Amino acid sequence: MRKELITPNDQAEKSSRWLDLENLAKVELSSEDPRHPIEAALTPGTGDGWLASQLGPQTIRIVFDTPQFVRQIYLEFREEKASRTQEFLLRWSPDPGQSYREIVRQQYNFNPPGTTTEREEYQVNLTGVSVIELQLVPDLGGAEVLASLARLLIA
Repeated sequence: MRKELITPNDQAEKSSRWLDLENLAKVELSSEDPRHPIEAALTPGTGDGWLASQLGPQTIRIVFDTPQFVRQIYLEFREEKASRTQEFLLRWSPDPGQSYREIVRQQYNFNPPGTTTEREEYQVNLTGVSVIELQLVPDLGGAEVLASLARLLIA
């Protein structure tokens, strides 16, 4: 018998249901560490995620070339060094950024070495999506921590 142990992250990345964002959209972002580019968070199976190059709140915007039907959004965040409380806002626009509708706003506590990963998967039914935007506040306590994103997948 053949078997393979998988983690939730492996299962999410191996799925072929995710949109090919490289060919369907452009990405706008507030900052980027060249050693940890956004492609590492948006393309399954590549790199260890995106890292901001500047402190403070950050924005990642996926701007689709043509409006899309979106049924699922997968987010993964990792923090293995600092204890912190992060907040994120995930929203979408039907009219190329003229107005936005909130999907979720959430806070999460990282407390390494115990709590280092946050995974969220949202089942949505969004028609005519022009923009998906993720706003990150890396530490509500005001500590000097860079925002990061391990994975963002859209189906």
